Amino acid sequence: MTVTDSARSGTGRPGPVDRPEHLDRPEDELPPGRHPGDRPGDPVAVPWTVVSGYRCFGCSPHNDHGLQLEFRSHPDGLQARFQFGRTHESYPGVVHGGMTGVICDEIMGNLIVLRTHLTAFTTAMKVRYIAPLLVGTTYDCVARLRQPAPASGSGSAGGPESGVGPVTGVQAAAEILGPDGATMATATAGYRLTGLDDARRHLVLADADADRLASAMPTGSEAGPAGSDRVAR
Repeated sequence: MTVTDSARSGTGRPGPVDRPEHLDRPEDELPPGRHPGDRPGDPVAVPWTVVSGYRCFGCSPHNDHGLQLEFRSHPDGLQARFQFGRTHESYPGVVHGGMTGVICDEIMGNLIVLRTHLTAFTTAMKVRYIAPLLVGTTYDCVARLRQPAPASGSGSAGGPESGVGPVTGVQAAAEILGPDGATMATATAGYRLTGLDDARRHLVLADADADRLASAMPTGSEAGPAGSDRVAR
């Protein structure tokens, strides 16, 4: 978690916003008892950390202007805790809605990379805003797969060795939770899975970094962290 600047001034941190009574329970909301604050998971490192000059806006600790998200395991997938400062403000005291999408996309995308050890390109995303995120308030985001993700050596990538060519797509869901466990926003997205050799056509990546990344993203049955067969139902 990182705070991009000081929290909103005043007598204390802004409190959670109640869910509007007219809204039904979101389809992709986590079941009761799954709030990350109840059972914080273990730290999870993403493969991109082996790349020199790694500056991802969402998760690189070396990007002073980024979010510097730190991922942790979750029984349903991957999670991260975050807090925004006024740098990312829209209305006074309210986080810009675009940042909600960035958070969800970042955690969904990295979950897919960890599960498949393939590069995931976002093809479409839908965000449902339930209540505004407030500056200076800590939130949790949990991402999970909506369908089983194919292993990188399944053959759909053009063969188990090189991962050349486009792979099938996969869908994921994310939910942002407030301090009291209330759902603030949900997102669903589709991703195009691509082997590293094919993905390099779109990346600025030195050969040495590509070799290190390939070692950090093994193919076949090695792909994915423990529990990678768990998907959202």
